[in-house]
Amino acid sequence: MRPLVFAWPGNEPLAAALAARTGGEVAPLSLRRFPDGETYVRLMTSPSGREVMFACTLDQPDDKITSLLFAADAARELGARRVGLVAPYLAYMRQDARFEPGEAITSRTFARMISQAFDWLVTMDPHLHRYRALDEIYSIPASIAASATAIAGWLRSHVERPLIIGPDAESAQWAAAIAQGTGAPFVVLQKQRRGDRDVAVSVPDIAAWPQHTPVLVDDIISTARTMVAAVRRLHELAMPAPVCIGVHALFGGDALEALRASGPRIVATCNTIRHETNAIDVAGEIAAAAAGAVQSLATFTAARN
Repeated sequence: MRPLVFAWPGNEPLAAALAARTGGEVAPLSLRRFPDGETYVRLMTSPSGREVMFACTLDQPDDKITSLLFAADAARELGARRVGLVAPYLAYMRQDARFEPGEAITSRTFARMISQAFDWLVTMDPHLHRYRALDEIYSIPASIAASATAIAGWLRSHVERPLIIGPDAESAQWAAAIAQGTGAPFVVLQKQRRGDRDVAVSVPDIAAWPQHTPVLVDDIISTARTMVAAVRRLHELAMPAPVCIGVHALFGGDALEALRASGPRIVATCNTIRHETNAIDVAGEIAAAAAGAVQSLATFTAARN
């Protein structure tokens, strides 16, 4: 039987890509609130005996997680063969240690919740900081789709002679992959974060590339203060106005306004989170990772049987 793909509101294009790649069927989902604030969930197509996947990117996760867990449990109770989650943006990766006494390490708690509700997970470029891989905290198969190829393709079409600039040492491998895809040089900033909205950056010597367009790349644009500081520093160095690229367009508060006011040439993001800056389509990469996850689990199950 064909896989079923249920889409959370706003995730319909991703659901269509998932269905096309897996030979699946996009199925309707009914979500609403009762007058007392409780959540109503109904799967409008029976999942019995079928592979089920939910397309739900997890920005603003507290508004989604209750209904998502209810839907996953309903699919399992109604006889789904397996239940997977395709979340282009994976929330709750920030708090990966206990910095003050009594703090919840929410990345671990959230991972346990998702691992109990789903059989597999696909996401794109999660914010791995102190974790080397998702399987350190997720107990289900977790596949990561990479954005570097799509970003490199976009750059080849829109930016001549790019100079890829990563925001910090952790971004070096990612920036290198984008640079390799464009045939461009790359450098990495040195960042000092003094608070959520207070960031200082130093730019390494870039005098060797005076005719190149700086391209600042980061996995998440949240407050945008790192990019704002970098754009201003590049301006001080008399470099051309940079292109700013982010994978996940969170843009909290006045982040987008602050970034645009700093003077970049272009602000472009991937469509993992719906936003006005979306210019780089990564649905194909995510759908391919989901198709691979479904096939791998089906092959594993068949071998066991």
